[in-house]
Amino acid sequence: VQLQASGGGLVQAGDSLRLSCVASGGTFRDYSVGWFRQTPGKEREFVAGIRWPGSTRYADSVKGRFTIVRDSAKNTVYLQMDSLKPEDTAIYRCAASRSIIYSNLGIPSAWNVWGQGTLVTVSS
Repeated sequence: VQLQASGGGLVQAGDSLRLSCVASGGTFRDYSVGWFRQTPGKEREFVAGIRWPGSTRYADSVKGRFTIVRDSAKNTVYLQMDSLKPEDTAIYRCAASRSIIYSNLGIPSAWNVWGQGTLVTVSS
């Protein structure tokens, strides 16, 4: 399976954005999907993950503001981002794995398929 992330943009603090991660060349069925973000000079940071069929996990920094959901009919996983803050500014990438366990969702090396990034910029 290949992943295509989209939906980034420039918004103001307090606004919302919805990122999409679409699978091609296969289906998301049986896959866990995660979102990570990275800024220059910093390590890749886990944002949210959803296992098959639906358990979720969030970074503390986004809990209550971001929601990850799966639309199996569209082969897409969304990251709904509300109440955005300037510190959410980053390149966001989605990742997928068929074999990842819940406790490893936050570990970048545990994911084996990555999409390209989409830039989210939040101005104050």
